[in-house]
Amino acid sequence: MTFVESLTLMLALAYSASLLYWSGKKSGALTTIILAIGACISSLYWPLMLASAIAASSIFLLTKFKPELARGEQRINTLRDAIQHLLALSMLLVGVQFAINTALLKAGITPWLMRPDIGDAFLPIAGGIELKAILTLGLWDQTHPAAAVMLAVVLLTGLLCKRAFCGWACPLGLAGEYLYKLRKRFIKNEMLPPAWLDWPLRMLKYLLLAALLYIIIGMPPQSIPHYLEGNYHKIADLKMGLFFITPGLATLACFAFILGLAAWRRQGFCRYICPYGALLGLISFLSPFKIRRSTQHCLIESKGMNCDKCTRACPANISVHTQKNIRSDECQACMRCVSACPKKEALHFSTRNGIKLSARGLTVLLLLIMFLIPLGAYVGGFWHSQTPDEDRIYLIQHLKSIGH
Repeated sequence: MTFVESLTLMLALAYSASLLYWSGKKSGALTTIILAIGACISSLYWPLMLASAIAASSIFLLTKFKPELARGEQRINTLRDAIQHLLALSMLLVGVQFAINTALLKAGITPWLMRPDIGDAFLPIAGGIELKAILTLGLWDQTHPAAAVMLAVVLLTGLLCKRAFCGWACPLGLAGEYLYKLRKRFIKNEMLPPAWLDWPLRMLKYLLLAALLYIIIGMPPQSIPHYLEGNYHKIADLKMGLFFITPGLATLACFAFILGLAAWRRQGFCRYICPYGALLGLISFLSPFKIRRSTQHCLIESKGMNCDKCTRACPANISVHTQKNIRSDECQACMRCVSACPKKEALHFSTRNGIKLSARGLTVLLLLIMFLIPLGAYVGGFWHSQTPDEDRIYLIQHLKSIGH
């Protein structure tokens, strides 16, 4: 685990502990701190211990100079933006580190900069095959173990937090927001497709998801060990790295299309192309938490007023003000509708039996899922790739000759 990974992990856990403490869940805060300290002691890994000290100092300073942020008492949109930007910054640093590591390997030089294992999170097919190996054969992959860990993490967030991973953590979604705002500065008119075209376009991401699932499900269990031990699996991350570092014309055309789609429509990439979004959209139907509208408090029913602020705030164009429970696969639990509502109790993120989850509570739950599980995987030895740098140098030199 690199220092950037360690620092991000410890900052997330320290901030979760802070939010738990100030919300009155002191036992939860103490448990989080004990687990983090226990991981440092059991691993005796200096980047993790240094990251813990920095994280603790950062939260102390945050409590002193920005107490509302340390307590999670600021507006929902401010809290979400802060979380999303910090995670995006971390992923940017990880991406730079991964690119340098890959470039050094390509040049035949033993990397002086450690490979960040979190990069395996961008290998969904490898992660799916590894999860299948674990479930069907009890076999743990040692080449890209973080791929299975992070895929399981993302799936768990969908099961418990709806599509909050998309709305609160995904850096691609954040980049899309900036592209959309940039386009709006020059072309203010919305260019939404008609409803009869929007639905088929939304199905594209499900077709991509079906193709990925076909590869994973279609692989016979008995052939999985051979695949995991093969060179193609070992260089999956290097192929991905070179895909971004040295893009061809076809790759650049795809990037241009994706960027154009994100600028054309708000959440265009998420809505039409992202297979992860499609997967989380399906899983989110099983989540007990949903945006629910209380007709008792809503101005429409209680006062007979015409109010659609929640719908206008929704980036997915969900008609929130006309529904009691939002069951849409496009809902990212971003809580923009809750923030926009003039009545505090009219909209909430809750279960059917009334258990409510505030923005602060959602932040804690999401961060604990996203970072406690990888921490446990690291301590348990199921995070770091066991492929030696010498093998990676040889494989990247012969990349074009390695096939399935």
